[in-house]
Amino acid sequence: MRLLLGQLAPVRGDIDRNLERLDAAVRAARSDLAIFPELFLSGYGLGDRVHALSLRPGDRSFESLRRIARSATTTIVVGAPVALEGRRGEVENVALLVPPDGPASSQSKRYLPNFGPFEEGLAYTPSDASRTVGAGGHRIGLEICYDAFFPEVSRDLALDGAELLVIISASPVTSRRLFEKLLPARAIENAFPVVYVNRVGVEDGFVFGGGTGAWDARGEPLPLETIAWSGAGDEERLYGVDVDPGASARWRPFRPVLRDAAIRAAGRTPRPP
Repeated sequence: MRLLLGQLAPVRGDIDRNLERLDAAVRAARSDLAIFPELFLSGYGLGDRVHALSLRPGDRSFESLRRIARSATTTIVVGAPVALEGRRGEVENVALLVPPDGPASSQSKRYLPNFGPFEEGLAYTPSDASRTVGAGGHRIGLEICYDAFFPEVSRDLALDGAELLVIISASPVTSRRLFEKLLPARAIENAFPVVYVNRVGVEDGFVFGGGTGAWDARGEPLPLETIAWSGAGDEERLYGVDVDPGASARWRPFRPVLRDAAIRAAGRTPRPP
């Protein structure tokens, strides 16, 4: 599976402009799956504008994403604030998955940071569950930034059949080294490839850290190919990487963590190897 990783900086508050930049990035190189950061469509620090900038199913922004996916024949993963259906005034921080055909899928952020400069709990409603989504005949797990620090989130997705974990992020430069250590562990303990796309740029003095990368099912880093793109800013990068979701099925029998976790959860004792 060919992936396009968009380590970009959104224009805060300008969804139309961010859709234009996403479209141009997707057209820069062929991919099966094109991934963009957390809250890329809106920008991160929205304050009182979060409701005005929230997407709603069927609105113009959703239709633009569908058009871009169809035109490029690629599945898009991108972060956006989305109004919670049936609960007026509530918004979720969401990873959207939009295929070139068929219905879109989504995963809402489960853990909202409320420490240091983060105040996500004031703007967003957290989810309490994770489910895999389909893309190109594979099962994909989606996480958002801080979710990666909670191993049960990745484990839930692995037990639900995820062959690949995709994490989108808007993480500061001060957290970059933590993610570099954390993400290979998530790959090893669940025996699936992990892909991480973090934004760059600055908002109100808040410096985002980049550090986009990919790891195979054994936690080894995968080589990224830098893709030339005329629309890129100083820190922005487009990367291409080849990932094999089928590796999880081949690797898990040699390190059967998921099997033993499922047995223990069912109240049985794992048999010795």
